[in-house]
Amino acid sequence: MTYGKRTLIAVDQLINTLLVGWSDETLSSRCYRWARDGVRAWPRKIVDGLLFWDKDHCRESYESERVGRQLPPELRKGGGNACLIFAGAFGNS
Repeated sequence: MTYGKRTLIAVDQLINTLLVGWSDETLSSRCYRWARDGVRAWPRKIVDGLLFWDKDHCRESYESERVGRQLPPELRKGGGNACLIFAGAFGNS
């Protein structure tokens, strides 16, 4: 993953955190979860519409978060448990 993409993800996570979301989740992932869970669908429609060239952006962001693609390679070895491994390193599991 390029430095530029990592920086955009960090800014995205910051925006989500400022909007009272989880600090390690992107706003796009949160928008997908809200639509999936029936909370509200309009944020996903807006984000996916703004990023029209990236088909199904919010769902792909959610899937990326779920499997920990934003993590360093050595923390991804646990597959879906990569986030738990990372959290466990800091006593937050």
